[in-house]
Amino acid sequence: MVHWRSAAGHRTFGINHGCLDKCSTSNDRSSKSTVEQSSRESKLEFSEDEKNLITRMYKLVGDRWSLIAGRIPGRTAVEIKEYWTSRFSAND
Repeated sequence: MVHWRSAAGHRTFGINHGCLDKCSTSNDRSSKSTVEQSSRESKLEFSEDEKNLITRMYKLVGDRWSLIAGRIPGRTAVEIKEYWTSRFSAND
């Protein structure tokens, strides 16, 4: 609660909207990042057909992720690259 005086000199009360905005934004960010994280993890679950297609396409075109993603509806180049690097890292 914030106190201030109006132009007529009357004391008024109000809510500090700046604090509410910052506080709610902070809470929104943490809940959004949790949702995005779980969404990202679920999107990295690929069907056997997708896995086979990614492997075959990688053998043909290499790490041209956008080209591979263009062959799999609903997948992005970032998702394909994350899938590939998480399963077939250079250390294996």
